[in-house]
Amino acid sequence: MNGVVENPRAFGARLVFPTPAGSRRVNPFCVAAGDVCRRALLTEEPLFRGMESVPPIGHRVIRLDSVDSTNTYAALALSRGEASHGTAVVALEQTQGRGQRGRSWATAKGLDLAVSVVLLPRHLAASGQFLVAKAAALAVHDVVAGVLAQAGADPGEVRIKWPNDVLVGRSKVAGILIMNELQGLSLASSVVGIGLNVNSRGGDSVWQATSLLQETRLPHGLDELLEVLFGRLEHWWRQLPDDAGRLSKAYADLLWGRGRFGDFLLDGRPFKARPLDVDGSGRLLVEDEAGGVSAYGLERLKLLR
Repeated sequence: MNGVVENPRAFGARLVFPTPAGSRRVNPFCVAAGDVCRRALLTEEPLFRGMESVPPIGHRVIRLDSVDSTNTYAALALSRGEASHGTAVVALEQTQGRGQRGRSWATAKGLDLAVSVVLLPRHLAASGQFLVAKAAALAVHDVVAGVLAQAGADPGEVRIKWPNDVLVGRSKVAGILIMNELQGLSLASSVVGIGLNVNSRGGDSVWQATSLLQETRLPHGLDELLEVLFGRLEHWWRQLPDDAGRLSKAYADLLWGRGRFGDFLLDGRPFKARPLDVDGSGRLLVEDEAGGVSAYGLERLKLLR
């Protein structure tokens, strides 16, 4: 049965997800970063100066039993004027989700998290649209790192694989797909789709998949994780546009393979380079074996295992 939860934080509503027996509750106001437990910023401070009326991310949740794609559903709701900033679409099952390069991303019903969040930026240039992807990747990183830390595992194993995957070691635990709409030289809206492997044991054709269950040997409740995710996404979203440098540095510091030579395909040919950073357009800055530094987008550069 589908439904809508209006402002779950204010009214104490909970998403009715199955909570596995013996699952470990995650403190939604706290995630681990190394050995430090930081409180997520869930206060009512304005998103941007003069924008006190902006609602928090997750203030409205549309809950679905099954859907082809949460991104498609959220984008349609936005186009019809049925979704405001911070609206989230969550499904127990996603049957036709998409990842990077057109790959499919399906979730196991009731086991994994599939959510799309509508974001309406203010004063963010189109040229800086990849900052939204960085904020989303950092939020997912924080969720996964927090779960691992609370289970006694190493949160330092959690990294961001360019552009938007989150890995534990060399295994993929989450993927992000963002749909941006531009208006002139500005970013008008973003639909941020996130798929997080929680209690499943899925596989991946290129990067071996993992899940929070596999990494911690504990089942996890989806509703608690969702609250953590909303809080961390709100935290990083508030860095835009005034503190984009801090956000970009945090993203670069967590970039998988940074500073190490690895194998790529460049225009379909083998290419060895080491990642350095990601530029404002989302292109990966790499140094080749001759010492030259270049920036490449997804259409030209592919990272191999």
